[in-house]
Amino acid sequence: MSATGVAGNGWFMTTGTAGYRIEDNEGQVVLSLLGPWSATGLGHVSRSLTEELGGRGVSRLDLSGLERFDTAGALALLQAAKVTTDASAWEANPQAGSIYRTVARLEDMTMPPPTRPPAVIRGFSKVGRGVYDFVTEMMGSFAFLGRLILASASALKHPKRIRWAAWVSQMERAGLDAIPIVAVTNFFIGAVVAFIGVDLLTQFGAGVFSVQLIGVAVFREFAVVITAVLLAGRSASSFAAEIGSMKMNQEVDAMQVMGVDPFQALVIPRLAALLIMLPLLTFVAMMGGLLGGILVSWSQLNLGPAFFFQRLLEDGYMAKHMMVGLVKAPVFALVVAAIGCRQGMAVAGDVESLGYRVTAAVVQAIFAIILLDAVFALIFIELGI
Repeated sequence: MSATGVAGNGWFMTTGTAGYRIEDNEGQVVLSLLGPWSATGLGHVSRSLTEELGGRGVSRLDLSGLERFDTAGALALLQAAKVTTDASAWEANPQAGSIYRTVARLEDMTMPPPTRPPAVIRGFSKVGRGVYDFVTEMMGSFAFLGRLILASASALKHPKRIRWAAWVSQMERAGLDAIPIVAVTNFFIGAVVAFIGVDLLTQFGAGVFSVQLIGVAVFREFAVVITAVLLAGRSASSFAAEIGSMKMNQEVDAMQVMGVDPFQALVIPRLAALLIMLPLLTFVAMMGGLLGGILVSWSQLNLGPAFFFQRLLEDGYMAKHMMVGLVKAPVFALVVAAIGCRQGMAVAGDVESLGYRVTAAVVQAIFAIILLDAVFALIFIELGI
């Protein structure tokens, strides 16, 4: 198809498509619609008409050359030029006028796109959402803690209702299966501490005191903290994923319908399993860390295992540090298990919520471990332990 008009003379027409003619009589703009103003014949007429009008208003319409007119044509005309909706302007083609008025009314009802607020407002909005999420999370945690205390009291009051099989199963999965990774990780932690201690203390001629450094670091801090962090990544995420998937599949709701308390069936066994197994895993971690320290001391300072243990057990000093590490273990176990189960119980009905809650369980558990370890350090310093 070829254009039969000349650009810039107020006349545009392409064979078989919509066209127009503009006449400007002393400021009175007359717009003539030509051809089919329909979805199949519009082309680029709306953009061309907008450029030709240049912001001028249309005073009168000439519809004598209009063939077809539908909602697409009305929208193109509306976007190019605001034309009056009076019936007198469309009396030559009342049907086209009705279509144009309908499209104009719907266009007026359309909401404008939302404006982007200033950066300062967006910053305050983020802070507000963060505070709201934090308060909501705290309230949910306190509600979970209350139900957990009631369920624990009920289990102690009615020991025959305790699901011992679930306890043993969770102890195996959360405790025994974690022994290899806990032992190996703490072995390398002990070796690293020994390398640093030997290298540093040898410079001052006090390499023999690296034994005490290894013992204090492993017994008091590294064994229990590294073990708790490993279980936060291993067990807390597992608890959140298992309980969360049951929530998604409405298995928890089905348990409540059958009269089974989800806390007794799902939360208490996992809590008890970690409470029993984390002190044992901490002891395994202590032995693994000591083994790494012994090998490094033996290879670097020629301090044999017999001399290493002799220095370690002098005056019962290390027994106190071992007890400090073991005292922390049950508290860390309660925190890790409670956070994992709480996040699992908070899962909604979609996979996105499950992923968010599993991630939150790991992050919150690790944060709580580090925070509690700092609190324990302050308490033991005040007590002189």
